[in-house]
Amino acid sequence: MAMIKCPECGRQISDKAPFCPNCGVAIAGKVIKCPQCGEVYFKDQEMCPNCHHLTRLSGTVGNTADAQSSTQPTPASTSADAQQAAPAQPTYNQQPSYSQQQTYNRQQTSSRQQATPQSSANGKKGGVTPPPVPPKKKKGHGPLIAAIILAIALCGVCFYFYNNAKTSKEEEAYEYAMKSDDPLVLQTYLDNYKDAPEAHIDSIQAHLDALKQLDVDWNNAVVSGSKQALLDYLSKHPNSEHKAEAQHKIDSIDWAFAANANTLDEIQAYLDEHPNGEHVDEANAAIQKIKTKTVQPDEKVMVTAALRHFFQAVNANDEASLEASVEPVMSNFLGKTQATKADVAVFLQKIYKDDITGMTWRLGNDAKINKREVGQDEYEYTVNISATQDIQRTDPTKEHHATFKINAKISPDGLVSAMAMTKIIQ
Repeated sequence: MAMIKCPECGRQISDKAPFCPNCGVAIAGKVIKCPQCGEVYFKDQEMCPNCHHLTRLSGTVGNTADAQSSTQPTPASTSADAQQAAPAQPTYNQQPSYSQQQTYNRQQTSSRQQATPQSSANGKKGGVTPPPVPPKKKKGHGPLIAAIILAIALCGVCFYFYNNAKTSKEEEAYEYAMKSDDPLVLQTYLDNYKDAPEAHIDSIQAHLDALKQLDVDWNNAVVSGSKQALLDYLSKHPNSEHKAEAQHKIDSIDWAFAANANTLDEIQAYLDEHPNGEHVDEANAAIQKIKTKTVQPDEKVMVTAALRHFFQAVNANDEASLEASVEPVMSNFLGKTQATKADVAVFLQKIYKDDITGMTWRLGNDAKINKREVGQDEYEYTVNISATQDIQRTDPTKEHHATFKINAKISPDGLVSAMAMTKIIQ
């Protein structure tokens, strides 16, 4: 088996293929390869279309004709030679050529002239009776009819293969178009297969209309620029090719709102809704920054509780509880730097003078708290708050009430690390 080029369409095919799979023309036994230039062409052509070399079949016919012409005898000079060298008469199934007929007539005339004396000697009147000319056999139409039938059958086979290939190609194009989301692919199918099955055309047209409507909805959502419009689009078209872009736009809208608010609640809401969002790192950094500068409600409770424990211990004149409410070493306590728990105990002893039977410290509701980061997620708090002191004493002439401005620092452990008191003169 060898690969040749189809003389009809030029496609590479096997020389044993009964028909070309591309154009459907018959191949096996119908083509010939030119011995001079190698061009492949149909056997029924007289010569090579490339180099014009005569086809072998044409040459054979010509040689046969020459051979038949060479076998025609020349007229005899004697009667005996004429009888022995009688010209070959044309067969009944082949019409004699003009030259053959002329030669035959001349030979018959010569024979009649030589036979005249013999006929007179026999006493017969008139000329010699020529031999009867063989009747021409009527040519039958069987071969023609058979050729027509064969041609019709061949055309039918070619049409079958062509139609089958066309149908198969349309099926492949239909399946490809139905899987595509490109309107150009769908429109190309409709333009190229206008004679396709009506069901296929309707399906492709419906798919194309849906894609066009999807584009309209997407353009409307983008133009609106609202989160709700994008959410509505995704709800209506969950598998849209614009799904990722819509989610990106929603993520950007939510982050812009949270960043503009710059509150812990709003930024945390963004993280809750977009745990894998594009601005997660920015959100975490913003939360860290807010926590560094802003005292949260739970931190405020912790700071005020630390001061309350300190003054409750003072009210109870409880040295152990007082020492437990402060750091082992305080940066400053009532003017003394690097103060210890012992310094705090001395303070307690000094304020309880001999005539004092009890006292009550109360913190105001005007606390102002600031914070600074001193470690990873560790903060030191500075608080300014007012406080009142009610004193129970045995000497009624002495002071029973005083107001102070308290400035204190609270460590990350919730203990007093520094304290200063300023008495307010009223």
